[in-house]
Parts: sequence; C-alpha cells; structure tokens
Amino acid sequence: MVVNQANLPIFLCGPMARRAESSLVSFQFVTTQKVSLRIEFTGYQTHTAQTEIPLGESLFLVLLTVRPIDGEFATDTELPYQVFNDNKKIDMGRFSYQGSTTLVVPKVLTNVLHGSCRNPHHPSKDSLVEADAYMERSYQNSHERPDLLILSGDQVYADDVAGPMLVAVHQLIELLGIYKEVPLNLALPEVLEQQLYSRDVYLPKEPWENRSKLTLGYWLRKDEPHFSSVKAANHLITTEEFIAFYVLNFSAEAWRLVAPFDIDTSLFESKYKTLFEAESRALQDFVSTLPHVERLMANVSTLMMFDDHDVTDDWNLTPRWEQNVANSSTSKRIISNGLISYWLFQGLGNDALQTSGSLLASFYGALQKQTWDFKQFDKEIARFGQWHYCLDTTPKVVVIDTRTHRWRSEQDFDEPSGLMDWESLMELQEVLVNHESVLLVSPAPVFGVKIIETIQSIFNSCGEPLVVDVENWMAHEGAARKLIDIFKREDTPKETIILSGDVHYSFCFSVQARFGRHHNRIWQLTASGIKNEFPKGLLSILEKLDIVFFAPWSPFNLFTKRWQLAVSKHKSDYENGRYLVSDSAISLVNIENGKLKGYTLLHGTGEVTQFDLN
Repeated sequence: MVVNQANLPIFLCGPMARRAESSLVSFQFVTTQKVSLRIEFTGYQTHTAQTEIPLGESLFLVLLTVRPIDGEFATDTELPYQVFNDNKKIDMGRFSYQGSTTLVVPKVLTNVLHGSCRNPHHPSKDSLVEADAYMERSYQNSHERPDLLILSGDQVYADDVAGPMLVAVHQLIELLGIYKEVPLNLALPEVLEQQLYSRDVYLPKEPWENRSKLTLGYWLRKDEPHFSSVKAANHLITTEEFIAFYVLNFSAEAWRLVAPFDIDTSLFESKYKTLFEAESRALQDFVSTLPHVERLMANVSTLMMFDDHDVTDDWNLTPRWEQNVANSSTSKRIISNGLISYWLFQGLGNDALQTSGSLLASFYGALQKQTWDFKQFDKEIARFGQWHYCLDTTPKVVVIDTRTHRWRSEQDFDEPSGLMDWESLMELQEVLVNHESVLLVSPAPVFGVKIIETIQSIFNSCGEPLVVDVENWMAHEGAARKLIDIFKREDTPKETIILSGDVHYSFCFSVQARFGRHHNRIWQLTASGIKNEFPKGLLSILEKLDIVFFAPWSPFNLFTKRWQLAVSKHKSDYENGRYLVSDSAISLVNIENGKLKGYTLLHGTGEVTQFDLN
C-alpha cells in the first residue's frame, strides 16, 4: 500500500534516553520518515552516530549514539540537551521539566527507580506517571533526582492483549505500511473482528496422546496449548503485530492516528461486548497518561530486561514446553517474533548496540521485497547469548538473563527449569566477586514468599507447573544450591541489592547467611507491577498463612532449600504494617555509599509506601 506521509507526524516516539555512561549516551526514536538527527549537550562538542532501521513504508526505528569528541561526559550532574533534525532545532517543550530537558549520566547511584509488569488494559493506574511526578518534584532538590530507571520485565504483554488494543495494532499496521512477514500456517479468520477473543483456538496445540501419563491433562484427553497463557485469546502472532504493539505501548502520538474504540460491537457476544467496553475504558485512561511517561523517559536513562510476557507466558518454563514449541514451525516463529521485537525496542538500547548491534546486518537481509523472511535470522537471534549486561556504576549494575540460559531437568521434562544454567551462574559469580556492593537485577525474585513457593511446589508435584508459573529460583535444586553458594563466598559483595518483579506484588526482605564465611547482607526488593496487581484478598490470605507456617521459629523452614540463610521480612506502613503490598506501584531505591538507605513505593494512585529497613 502507499501511505500518505503528509498527514503523519514525523516523530511517534522519543527521545527515549537509554544507556548512559561517561563515554556515550544512547537515545531511541520512532519516526514515520527518514530523518537526520543530532543531539547536542550544553558545554560539549559531540559526535552523533545514527542507526536507522526501516520497519515499514512509514515507520523507522532510529537509535543515536552520542559521544563527546574530547574527554568524557560529566557524571552525576544534570546535562541539558537539544535534539536537531536536518540541523533544525526540535521543540522539546512537552519533554521538559521547568523549561529544560536534561539527563544525568549515572556513576555513583543514589536514587534508582525500578519496576516491572506494565499491562496497558489493567484497571489500575500507570505508576510511571507517579515516577514522572516525582521527577518533576525532584527538579527542585537535585539530590533527590533519579539517576536511573530500571524496568526488569514484562514491559509489554504480548500474550495478554486487549480487544481494542489488537484493533489499534492492525489499524496502525495498515496506516504506516508496516512490513509483513511471510504468512504463517494458521487457519485464522480473515476478518479481524472474527479473531477477537478467539485466537487461542487457532494457536498450535500438543495432542493429548503426546502428554505425560503423569499429568491430569492426559487422562482428561485435553490437548496442551503451546501458548499456555490463560489470557491468550488475543495473543500477538506476526512480526508486524509485535512492532505496532510496541509503538502503541510507548507513543501517545500513535494513538492519535487510530480509532480502535469506534468499531461496531453489536455482533459480539454479550460477554465480549462488555469486556471490550471495560478494556476500552482502561486503555483510554492509559493513553491519556502516555505523555507523562514519554517525558520521564526523555530525562532519565532507562535500562530494561525481558521476562516471559515480553514474549509469551511461561516462556521456556519447562523442557517439555521448549520441546513442544521447537517441534512446531509456527510456534517457533511466534516466539521468535517476540524476541525480535524485544531486541529492536529494548535490547539495542541496553548496550547501545555494542553487542546486540551484531545482529543488524542479518536483520536487514531478512527484508525481501518489503516482506520479512526470517528463516536465517531466527537461527541467529536464537543463538545470540548476550542479553545480559552490566553498567559500571557504584554499586555496579548487573542485569541477568533468566529466560534463555535455563538449567533444564535431565530426569523429568515436565520439571521446571532452573532460571540460569551452570555456565551462566559461573559467569555471574565472576562478575560479582571483588565488589563491595552490587545492584543485581533478576526479573524473578531470588528470595520469594515461602508459602507461595510451597503451593507452586504442590502443583508441580501434580504435574501442572504451568498452571501456577513455577518460576522461582528455589524450584530447581542445582540452580538454587549454586546461587546460595555464590552468596556465601568470602569475595562476593558485602551488600547485594536484588531488584525483581514478575509476581504482581511488592515486598522487602533482607537475607544473611547463617554459616557464611563473611558478614554480608542481601536485600530482596521486589516491585511489581507498574500497572498490574495480584488479587488483593487472596494475597492477604497468603500473607497470613506465610506468617503462621514460616515464622522464624517454624520447623517448616528446615525443609526449604534456603534453610542456611536467615530471611527477615520488613514491614511497610501500607495498611497498618503489611509486608506484602498488592497495588500498582513503582519503587524508589535510595542508596548511600553503596548501601541501601531507603525503599519506597510510589503508587499509581499517588499514595506513598515506606518499608522499615531496621
């Protein structure tokens, strides 16, 4: 199709500040036409390298790497900057706080924003808006300003897509002429409205005869879906869908180009009509706050890491899951689409293309006559093993990949895999040694809630690990033992601050080895979700059960894999002393001299929760 670019805004998204260090700063944009961008920092002569990735007739992902020509960027201080296109100054008003757009290159971390799990159509408020409000307030007290924003997983929900969102995705694909992939072997209805809330019916399944006789599904003769999310009714499928979805998750301007809420729902079943209307209300609220999110991300360096929903629920959870997907060319293609879109919109900015950029040449080659053919590129991105990365700050930021280097069970393919294999854990050990303090980003909590992990273990024993997402570090014997041994070493950090998400509630635990070789403290800070929540009534019950069954004096602690570690639960001022908080929030981690000083939740509602660290 031919797209009329005259009616399109040039910029859909950006500037989004990504990796920032003294030698370089990376920025990310999404545009509707070819551009020639340059960024100038006040007081510096710089060189801007532009990487332009065509994704459609009127869609380009643009990454800029800005380097000082002489010397280095100053760290831990505000650096005003300006964007130019074809040497013309861009109006930065909507991205500015108090009239200026600035960035801090972090070196000594004092204030870190962290969160995970941002689902656009969840009825809760987007707490990134509160992070924006905090940033605006901190301009009056620069020592409170966030140095870094870390998003530790589920930045998008590819497996849980609202009906109006899927409509918007397809409208944007046609409007921007987003390049499409070679058609997949799926018998989907041709009309999108007939696909809404029913895509899971057409996605690949494993015949019940192939299931283990130890599972209930075999005896009920129930086929096993490859895509095991209970909310897969609108699951993303094609490359173009994933690309449009990312744009809509971060761009207010893109929503002005589509009209997904105006479609005729009279032909829907009553339950789907009601659901579509509820999702529309939640999405309209989400869209109205996107300018705040864009302003935040233009003024703070943002680092990301995938978890399962960025690709699909239960991604690589068990060897059986991996095997089922590997045996289906269609399922492999859908999983690869999720990973490719993560690489484009998250991964390239994490390391400023330094390692991830090695995939670009092959990606360009996959576009043939404006159609994607990823046969070769799928193999290359599957072999790519450098999704993890570090940032040389104090404390050092270490972001680990807990999805693509799994420690698979050799005895039972239905057993949950360890979140990292032996080689990856050994590499992590080498990264951690000889540092006084480390900020370790693990998408799933290393030290979780014992009663919930016990319930997960029970479901796993019944052959149903996918039902309750058995994805905790302690679920795999080898991975759990090795990780605990790492923390007990004499040369590992005295202060380890672990930032995690995934679980849709927030908490603060501190951990010390009972029989360690040196005095150290591990903080487990979990903030989840940015726009998501665990069922509040159920979490209240689970918290009470955890207190009863796993109190410090409880003999049940001896049966857990972490009995060698003393775990303390820190109460908050939320609802008179809860230690588990289920409320849409992003966390603010305060650090002083490499040690944790404060842990605060900024709720989407504007409420603030403090955890008692004593």
